[in-house]
Amino acid sequence: MDNVIIKVEPNSIAEEMGIEPGDILVDINNKTIRDVFDYRYLIQDEYIEVGIRKPNGDEWLLEIDKDEYEDLGIVFERGLMDRAHSCKNKCIFCFIDQLPKGMRKSLYFKDDDSRLSFLHGNYITLTNMSDEDLDRVIFYHLSPINISVQVTDPEKRVFMLKNPNAVNLMSRIKKLAEHKIEMNFQIVLCRDINDGEWLDRSIEELSRFIDPARCMSIVPFGMTKFRDGLYPIKPYDRDSARQVIKQVEAWQERLLKEKGTRFAFLGDEFYLMAGLPLPNDEAYEGYPQLENGVGMITLMKTEFYNVFSGIMSDNRKRNITIATGKASFDFISSLACDIMEKMGDTCINVIAIENNFFGTTITVSGLMTGSDIISQLKDKQLGKYLLIPENALRDDVKTLFLDDVDIADVERELGVKVVVAPSNGAEFLQQIIDLED
Repeated sequence: MDNVIIKVEPNSIAEEMGIEPGDILVDINNKTIRDVFDYRYLIQDEYIEVGIRKPNGDEWLLEIDKDEYEDLGIVFERGLMDRAHSCKNKCIFCFIDQLPKGMRKSLYFKDDDSRLSFLHGNYITLTNMSDEDLDRVIFYHLSPINISVQVTDPEKRVFMLKNPNAVNLMSRIKKLAEHKIEMNFQIVLCRDINDGEWLDRSIEELSRFIDPARCMSIVPFGMTKFRDGLYPIKPYDRDSARQVIKQVEAWQERLLKEKGTRFAFLGDEFYLMAGLPLPNDEAYEGYPQLENGVGMITLMKTEFYNVFSGIMSDNRKRNITIATGKASFDFISSLACDIMEKMGDTCINVIAIENNFFGTTITVSGLMTGSDIISQLKDKQLGKYLLIPENALRDDVKTLFLDDVDIADVERELGVKVVVAPSNGAEFLQQIIDLED
């Protein structure tokens, strides 16, 4: 059973009632607890009856008077109090299918769980949900929900997701919209598959749901070198990326006039591949899709230069290397040049790390690995500090890269102090200023 209690908060209702780690929550008000949302919903009342099973098998029925919405103060073994729902799609663009063998087991788990979408911002396809699951989203008003669309045409979507349930996308989006569930959409754009006229149709159909739909991101398919036996997809190049930009920016102009929002936003990678300037700060309308790599560079640039002019020059010596992905090399180099011009005794060497681990077609800094950093910087003069971007580290263990190399391993192999660089531009600048030899 997954409702095992692993911690009881001090001075909580649970502690007062004698609930202990190892106890099992059986029910509340005689209703079975399926997951964390059932639990949160059922503890709202001022009077509740809680069923507890002790490790020795004793059953307790606790009558609890409390404030409305007051928590009981218990932590469960599983955050969801249930196993995350795995994805049954066989998407032709799936990044997990392109991972090398022998990595951490958890990296190969494909989630497609509406609860994780609400709690952590994960994207779901809606294809692996039953009607009951959808009704629970509406009943608990799990909002916003992040939906991985890819394409709105039913037949094309079935082809891309390899799941016959993919045909029901628009009816489900309509149902969520009718119940005022906020939605964010995502399209992973695959060259010559769901772009062109298919993208036009997707933007047009999804824009009908603006309010409660908030925005959509359009990001390029990421291709690793481990695609043997998978559906052939061509990566975008300079000209094809420029065509996508022209197409989407035309939609942005139209939707801004008609509906007051650009609605569809392109990932930074398209502009970097195209060799075109990124949009300005205003064009991102508050950066609603930042976690999808939409506007990250523009935001960091804005944050950086908002404080840069107010920074006083100094003569402190700094000798720094910054490791970054090939896609962001020019941008980070431009920031480094401006810092060095103002700080005369500061030396910053920016190095683009080629992604040999996943393949050279992967150029973003968020997929840099510790092994590539070590192999490419070995025996180089790095100075006193090596800065690596925080998005290259795992979310769950902040000192590990995706290949499970630890920051300590990098420091030992390269003989340099590793500093994790924030993505916030102002904090990035201040961090460098605070360093000195």
